[in-house]
Amino acid sequence: MAEISLAIAGGEPQRFPHGISVEEALRVLVSNKERKRTLAVQLGEDLVDLSTPLIADAQLSPITTESEAGLRIMRHSAAHLMAQAVLEIFGPEVKVAIGPAVEDGFYYDFDRAEPFTPDDFARIEARVAEIVAAAAPFTRRTVTVAEAKEFFAGQGQKYKVELLAEMAVPTVTLYEQGGFVDLCRGPHVPNAGFVRAFKLVKLAGAYWRGDEKNVMLQRLYGTAFFDPKDLKTYLFHLEEAKKRDHRKLGRELELFTIQDQVGPGLILWQPKGALMRRLIEDYWKEEHYRKGYELLYTPHIARRDLWQTSGHLDFYGENMFSAMDIDEVSYQLKPMNCPFHINIYKTRMRSYREFPIRWAELGTVYRYERTGVLHGLMRVRGFTQDDAHIFCRPEQLEEEIFNILDLNLHILKTFGFADYDIYLSTRPEKFVGSDEHWLQATEALKLALEKKGLTYRLDPGEGVFYGPKIDIKIKDVLGRSWQCSTIQVDFNLPERFEMRYIGEDGKEHQPIMIHRALMGSLERFFGVLIEHYAGAFPVWLAPVQAIILNITDSQLDYAEKVYEALRGAGVRVAKDTRNEKLNYKIREAQLQKIPFMLILGDQEVEAGQVTVRLRDGKNLPPMPVPEFAGMISNECVASRGW
Repeated sequence: MAEISLAIAGGEPQRFPHGISVEEALRVLVSNKERKRTLAVQLGEDLVDLSTPLIADAQLSPITTESEAGLRIMRHSAAHLMAQAVLEIFGPEVKVAIGPAVEDGFYYDFDRAEPFTPDDFARIEARVAEIVAAAAPFTRRTVTVAEAKEFFAGQGQKYKVELLAEMAVPTVTLYEQGGFVDLCRGPHVPNAGFVRAFKLVKLAGAYWRGDEKNVMLQRLYGTAFFDPKDLKTYLFHLEEAKKRDHRKLGRELELFTIQDQVGPGLILWQPKGALMRRLIEDYWKEEHYRKGYELLYTPHIARRDLWQTSGHLDFYGENMFSAMDIDEVSYQLKPMNCPFHINIYKTRMRSYREFPIRWAELGTVYRYERTGVLHGLMRVRGFTQDDAHIFCRPEQLEEEIFNILDLNLHILKTFGFADYDIYLSTRPEKFVGSDEHWLQATEALKLALEKKGLTYRLDPGEGVFYGPKIDIKIKDVLGRSWQCSTIQVDFNLPERFEMRYIGEDGKEHQPIMIHRALMGSLERFFGVLIEHYAGAFPVWLAPVQAIILNITDSQLDYAEKVYEALRGAGVRVAKDTRNEKLNYKIREAQLQKIPFMLILGDQEVEAGQVTVRLRDGKNLPPMPVPEFAGMISNECVASRGW
């Protein structure tokens, strides 16, 4: 019998019979304890089931229950169990669409005449628990596309038939567990018993294949964990996230609103939100001036030809709003700021002595996002990027990236984000520019990260077509990741726009262009801030830093004097002098998450002081008004690192 050579990554190869299954090979290659934790293996570029026959020499990397890949495989299997439960409970008239694993769990789309209800959730979860207890194995078989079409047509599963009709392959794989058969690439857990902690979390609508012209399906979201304790922690965070929802808090704290009459995805900033936005922008500008940037302002529209030259019409055309004609010339709302900055650069020939040129802009851009993906401040149609473009010589590239990282992490820390994941994305299959430029840019990004002592992960092939990039995903207080910061090296636009400078040798050269955004967009970043702080912003950012609460009308005159004194000292102060009980006014101030409540009674009037109550219920000793104003000022300065 023919033999093959198999080994665990880093281990000694051993000889096995040709066609042996992964599971049988693992019985020899790994300990019994590890084998029981193994769900699948990495085989070259592919993840495969334990039942997969091995027909060539190979190195196997076990995927265990402790790994992210293992969790994703199990959650994909949980989606199949959910679909099985739905069909068993509600009958074959329910049509199933697709059901992948996603970041925090999984979903499955269903076409059902009646909407799912909370009672249905309980029934589905109960049936999944029974399926898990039965521990039916996941079995895989390969069939021809024609056989698969015939099978799913016989089941009345039209969405599967539609998917199969577009597959240009001779065969496909089907997975079955407990009588439920699905079209799937796999892999899956060995049996349903591995799905130990299962929960449905929400229901949403989703157009079939994401096309608004297609039927609206019901999308059931769920999550699953190997350990019930992990599920309990996740559900706690889920409830906490609901309390922190920026849409809810934005409404309650009167920060922003979105109105149908104005249009979906377009933000109306209310006074308190607008004040916070000004604080963010002022801080951002001051930090950029400190780091040698100059600020630009550019229009909201430009001739359509500009976007043709930049390539945006080719690469982002479907995300741009329709053109408008002005004086018989076609114009377009801007989706990006870069071409404007390039045109400012080209107003005259530049010298190598001017570099680096650092230009920044809080530029509002417009992108067409489908209605179904709009989400509060997180996904909008009009937003302001904290954009900047650096033009430099090749030998300056590494230092400029280092400087950007330095500024980036400083600003994030100021806003309370000290935990993040960093990714270095390298050259994709389709790219522009020379191999030499790509190598130089990638090395510059890498060296800057290493000089800063930053841990990063390689993201192979995920760079943009015009250059490699660094992405920074900040983590909020609940451990959720948010994509905000990006640093991108660009060879494409300088070439498209024929950008030049006179070098030290007296000849013309092409500059290197760096795109970077630190917060990403003000709207999205503001939404993250709201959820990170649950609306209880640090003092320097709070739209109202203190509120004056009198006990009786006899303190009204003194309340007015305190109010004017604090306003004059630059404190953002409000007053609640309504004829209401003090406890009621304190409760109202706490709901508005105001950092300080200044209680005024007869004793405070007589002493010329204020009694300071914190929003968490603690009290500070009474103090004179100037002392309180100084305390606020010192805290704001310290928070911003000035």
